[in-house]
Amino acid sequence: MVPERTLLLLGHLTDPIRQAKALGLNVILIQHKDKFDPEQARLADVTLVADFTDWAVVEPLARAAHQIWGFSAALSLTEPGLENAGRINDLFGLGGTGYEPARLLRDKLAMRRHLAQAAPRFAIGAAPLVEQGDLTEFGAAHGYPFVVKPVDLTAGFGIFKVEGPEDAGTVWEEICAVRAHGVDRGTTLYRVADFLMEEYIPGPEFSVESFSFEGRHVVVAITEKLVDKNHFAELGHALPARLTPSREQQVTEAVSAFLDAVGITDGPAHTELRLSPRGPLIIEGHNRNGGGHIQELVRASYGIDLAHYSLAWPFRLVEPLAERPRPRAAGCARGLVASAGRVVAVEGVEALWLHPAVLAVDVAARPGALTRAARDNWDRLGMLAVTASDTDEAVRLCEELLATRLTIRVDGPHPLEGGQQR
Repeated sequence: MVPERTLLLLGHLTDPIRQAKALGLNVILIQHKDKFDPEQARLADVTLVADFTDWAVVEPLARAAHQIWGFSAALSLTEPGLENAGRINDLFGLGGTGYEPARLLRDKLAMRRHLAQAAPRFAIGAAPLVEQGDLTEFGAAHGYPFVVKPVDLTAGFGIFKVEGPEDAGTVWEEICAVRAHGVDRGTTLYRVADFLMEEYIPGPEFSVESFSFEGRHVVVAITEKLVDKNHFAELGHALPARLTPSREQQVTEAVSAFLDAVGITDGPAHTELRLSPRGPLIIEGHNRNGGGHIQELVRASYGIDLAHYSLAWPFRLVEPLAERPRPRAAGCARGLVASAGRVVAVEGVEALWLHPAVLAVDVAARPGALTRAARDNWDRLGMLAVTASDTDEAVRLCEELLATRLTIRVDGPHPLEGGQQR
């Protein structure tokens, strides 16, 4: 193992390890027991099974790995590992994203406070939620509607919209239930702790995939979010976003200003924003690539593998992008949602895979499984991703294939087992 070509990787799926090995890198993997796949141990040079979200566990392992084998980059491509990867970069002076930028992106209240000072153009009202009376006070100070959400979660989990003073009691009960039960599906690596309140940002929503090269930010793709006004689950994504050139320029400039403000200089970023009457306003950001099959859409539409860049750039094994890439195609991904009940049958998955435009079919629903009405991304039963010549056609095709080739029959409603029905 050569330290100059060795990567310390915190968590994530198997494919990034495979990609890192294809780049000629040595890999030291710290993987959580709940996410461990035996193939990861076969691919990695060293595998340490431990809770990579716990710095008290990670720090001595990182120190020992650095002393025994040496490594020149630490990276996580998964949300729960980002802060500790930053801590390792700081501890050994490795460069890349350090702890403070990663913390600002994970802690949404800290981000709001920081932006109010460093980038007032993005400032909106925000405050911690401690007790029920805070909801009424915030509404009186900032108006309605406003949003309540966990300080450091993702996937739209535990987010509530307060329409007026009459909602305070109901929303408070919901928050207490979330705190009591925690993240009860999707993953075991998130913990529900504090909540914040923030002004509701009106306007169409977009996410932006970018990559930074020594402080120079390149926007790779702007993605439309397909949403429902009744909940915070993302129904899907479509790219390239159907924006006028002036609007696209506004989004590009806003993302660059935001990344500068939070201190991102190298690596991937996934930034979520809305085009409000004030202009682009940031909802949240992440120093990782976007999920929900966005990466497959980016590869199909732009020919760029952002995971490859994420792994290769710390070792300068890839040339920096000189400018924004031009799309050569388009893509759409739609989430599969159902009403509350029990799955009776899943039909058509094989037929979908046979369609030449299909990039991914991800169906988690199985006969007998209980389903929920969509409230967040973890309520989705899977996703379908397709490519087409332009965004209009990609959206149309995705909707058509879901309507004509895939059937998820649900018999319901049924009470949910092992958790609350929310």
